[in-house]
Amino acid sequence: EKFDSIVTGASTKGTWVRLLDIPVEGKLVHGVEGVDVGDRIRVQLTSLDVQRGYIDFTRIDPAKHQR
Repeated sequence: EKFDSIVTGASTKGTWVRLLDIPVEGKLVHGVEGVDVGDRIRVQLTSLDVQRGYIDFTRIDPAKHQR
C-alpha cells in the first residue's frame, strides 16, 4: 500500500516517517537521501513484523513536497 507521510526524525540509526491518515510511525529503509525532518513524502509499506513492532517503508516519490 502507498501512503502520504511526514519525516519525523533523522539520525545515524535511521530516518522515521509518520503516516498522515492513520497514527502509524515506521522506519524509512529506502529513499532516505535528500529528506529532512518535516518533509512530506509518499511511501510504500515494505515490511511489517507485528511480533517485534517493526514497520518499514520505502520512499516512492523522490520529489520533495512542500511543507
